[in-house]
Amino acid sequence: MNVSRYISKKITASASESFTSSVTKIAIISIAIGLAIMIVSFAILEGFRNQIQDKIFSFGAHLQITKYDTNNSLEGLPISTNTGLSPHKNNVPGIAHMQPFARKTAIVKTEGEVLGVVLKGIDQTYDLSAMERNLVAGRVLQIVDSVASDEVMVSKKIADQLRLEIGEEALFYFVQNPPRVRKFKIVGIYKTGLDEFDNVYVFSDLEHIRDLNNWNDTLVGGYEIILKDFRTIDQTAHNVFDKMNYDLQLQKITDEYAQLFDWLKLLKRNVIIFLVLIVFVATFNMVSTVFIMIMERTHMIGVLKAVGATNYQIRKIFFYNGAKLTFKGLLWGNVVGLGFCAIQYYFQLIPLDPENYYMDTVPIHWNFGVIMILNAAIFLLTLLSVLLPTALVSRIKPVKAIRFD
Repeated sequence: MNVSRYISKKITASASESFTSSVTKIAIISIAIGLAIMIVSFAILEGFRNQIQDKIFSFGAHLQITKYDTNNSLEGLPISTNTGLSPHKNNVPGIAHMQPFARKTAIVKTEGEVLGVVLKGIDQTYDLSAMERNLVAGRVLQIVDSVASDEVMVSKKIADQLRLEIGEEALFYFVQNPPRVRKFKIVGIYKTGLDEFDNVYVFSDLEHIRDLNNWNDTLVGGYEIILKDFRTIDQTAHNVFDKMNYDLQLQKITDEYAQLFDWLKLLKRNVIIFLVLIVFVATFNMVSTVFIMIMERTHMIGVLKAVGATNYQIRKIFFYNGAKLTFKGLLWGNVVGLGFCAIQYYFQLIPLDPENYYMDTVPIHWNFGVIMILNAAIFLLTLLSVLLPTALVSRIKPVKAIRFD
């Protein structure tokens, strides 16, 4: 029989009305609150990161290949479909999809409003799954090879400024020589919350831009590359650069929208600092709790030493008590933290200002791997902190401890 564990159970059962009982409850609550806050913080942080990245990737993918041009024009020079990269991605590992695009500036005119926009032309190979999640009305473009589609998708901001609704038509004027005009039908309205996109972009068929620019079927404005794993963007960008033609330029999404990715890094750094403070408070409370337990049981420690118990056996008694408190705190922390995340995930009770946070509600992302790591980290750190006050047991003398009151 494990004597230390047996005595630990007896101490726990007999301590319900002692001062130690109140202290242990505080320790459990501190661990529970600390873990719950950590779970919620990481869930919200990952939610922000994933949603903002998805919004950015829906417009620019991970990598972008364009013609080398010192003018930094929105439209840019055309490139050939023969970029030096395989259209089937076989010659560069890490690439999931390549899709052509082209841009063209235009002026949209309705009965009472005029607005400058940028048409982004896409073809039937373009992955619109991410953009589909941003839709607030209508549907995504339906593009076929046989004929150019007159459908367009506009942002909610553009639709509101031009007073356009699903199914309505608008005239798009293109300032070139000679000037041209096209009539497009609104089939979808999207909203990302990112002004860089919502104030500017209109999605259309790539064939219209080819026709306006007098390009043949082998010319496009550029290629967007979607990676299998965003974390490999630096290595894949290096591999793509080695393969593509010398007159092309490659841009990473992290460089094009550096301010947004820097904001995410800063947010993550602040959360980590905050969580380190929480862990420190939780472990300090555990140290204080075990220290009080030892002081309250000084007489018992003296008796155990007098009958032959070793310091190691007595230290294990309080170690088991600390482990029980930690386990209870982790249990309640998971219940509270995961419960809060579930409520916010399904009912979206906490709103946000989309002008400042790029989304309407607090986002939640489930990452059970991170949750398990948080539980393991707190459990190990707390148990290590329990070892510090138990070292006091070796300093207690049996004769003085038995007389201790």
